Amino acid sequence: MGCFCFKPSTSERIIWESLKDKGQTKPSEDEVIPPRSKCGGCHSEIEQGGSVDVFGVPWHPECFSCGACRNPIAVHEVQNHVSNSRGKFHKNCYNRYCYVCQEKVKIREYNSHPFWKEIYCPAHETDGTPKCCSCERLEPRETEFVMLDDGRWLCLECMDSAVMDTDEVQPLHFEIRDFFHGLFLPVEKEFSLLLVEKQALNKAEEEEKIDNQHGVVTRGICLSEEQIVTNVSKGPKMGENKQLTGKTTESQRVVSGCPVTAILILYGLPRLLTGSIMAHEMMHAYLRLNGHNNLDKVLEEGICQVLGHMWLETQRYAPIDVAAASSSSSSSSNAAKKGEWSELEKKLVDF
Repeated sequence: MGCFCFKPSTSERIIWESLKDKGQTKPSEDEVIPPRSKCGGCHSEIEQGGSVDVFGVPWHPECFSCGACRNPIAVHEVQNHVSNSRGKFHKNCYNRYCYVCQEKVKIREYNSHPFWKEIYCPAHETDGTPKCCSCERLEPRETEFVMLDDGRWLCLECMDSAVMDTDEVQPLHFEIRDFFHGLFLPVEKEFSLLLVEKQALNKAEEEEKIDNQHGVVTRGICLSEEQIVTNVSKGPKMGENKQLTGKTTESQRVVSGCPVTAILILYGLPRLLTGSIMAHEMMHAYLRLNGHNNLDKVLEEGICQVLGHMWLETQRYAPIDVAAASSSSSSSSNAAKKGEWSELEKKLVDF
């Protein structure tokens, strides 16, 4: 014979709760007590009646708080609050508070990144506040960064998918060559592809006598001259206190029997950024190898930038190669090893 459990009405449950508080009753063994809801912020249980409903998800009032002023976001403010990868904010606070120091900023006296949108005090551009060399984001003061040996700051989210040494970048090198082949732009010649520090890249740029008239930050270069290049042969690992240790470098002479001797790219950038730089530089190589040496410089840079953009577009909906991710170093992101993009990586494609 089947059995059933009696479920008390709302009024009966209120009476039972009142008696229980006075120590006059205990729950029946047959009574079903519904499980408590879990907070969408801290994921711990919520006491009855002690939650804020946010689009169907219960939160502790103290957990659903503004990332700028740190005060709770009230029920009547839920519909108009701002929620993004950086946190949740009162709408007014999001437009008035510095994202870095949480101080109020004066009207018309703030900076705002054109993509990430968060506003911040202009002083943080020059007061030593870390800015990620990859995504260019300033972060709240308590946020941890890592510093690469060449002085660049890297946020921990970008660090999660960073390509750290010359060996690790080779699968991406082959992927980019296949991408060019699929566009009927085959790069037939073999040459080195090396990850280097900022100093080595600057030195190579000087020896190539490249005139950087536009003052852009150089993150990759296609070499046409024989040079001695110091590359990152073994990438650093995360140690205690978020310090990177264990990086090794080695010097080698890059030579080739063709107009391209090597492609150099900064180490420590996320896979998506590394790949787009590589596609850009590979187009420089294709043009040189096919005799297009007298193009207008701005036109050539534009063509190469288009190829970097096209490769990024292929990544927007591309499944992650789990085998390639697992064969690379431990700096590959956990999300990549599961075969899915992290939220930041999805956003980096757009950036």
